Amino acid sequence: MTPASTPTSDETCDDFLGGRVRLVQPAKGYRAGVDPVLLAAATGAQAGQQILELGCGAGAASLCLNARVSGLSFVGIEMQAEYAGLARRNAQANGAAMQVIEADLRHLPPEVKARRFDHVIANPPYYQRGKSTSAQDAGRDVALGGDTPLAAWVDVAARRLAPKGYLTMIQKADRLPDVLGALSGRLGSVRVLPVQPRVARPAQLVIVQARKGGRADFVLQAPLMMHAGAHHERDADSYTPQVSGILRNAQAIAWA
Repeated sequence: MTPASTPTSDETCDDFLGGRVRLVQPAKGYRAGVDPVLLAAATGAQAGQQILELGCGAGAASLCLNARVSGLSFVGIEMQAEYAGLARRNAQANGAAMQVIEADLRHLPPEVKARRFDHVIANPPYYQRGKSTSAQDAGRDVALGGDTPLAAWVDVAARRLAPKGYLTMIQKADRLPDVLGALSGRLGSVRVLPVQPRVARPAQLVIVQARKGGRADFVLQAPLMMHAGAHHERDADSYTPQVSGILRNAQAIAWA
């Protein structure tokens, strides 16, 4: 391990993408799972492009994207000092060209406001502050139920995107109406990918992509099925081949 990737007694170092990414994160509190990996897989970046991640946490989504596409440069915005520090360490350990800025996305520093990005990616808190119970761990509470409205996330993303740039966001399925409402009049060419846990079960997550200046028709994609079979039948993972390729082999999600 490099010094940057060596966890303290309160941290763990976890492998993502079959070990292509090593992420130091708190042993307790908010911990990245499959969601930022899916977000990265759904972002169609190309070498030489600039990526802005809003609410980057410990850096999981950006670093998974960096592992799949070489030659990218990143700016991560994170309001919690602990997680911003982890993201800097993780970027160094994983060889990513990533600047991490500790800031509230609603109050970005001038140097970020002066830039435009090819892609903005975000995994906003899933729960509305007034409709959820606070978590005991402060970091987890902010990550899962922050008080910044989804409309503000979309507004900031739209302002920072270069012409024809893409916003890619993952969110709870029941908040899709809020996301679509926020996108209306701001970004176009909207595509939605439902993420379904198993066959015959409703989608729990959606990945939404929209383009600045886009004029294409709305597209609702066929669901991404996470697990094979209708039920969990044994003490082992049951990811579908497509999802296994995404999570372990850094495969991209293909948009229609």
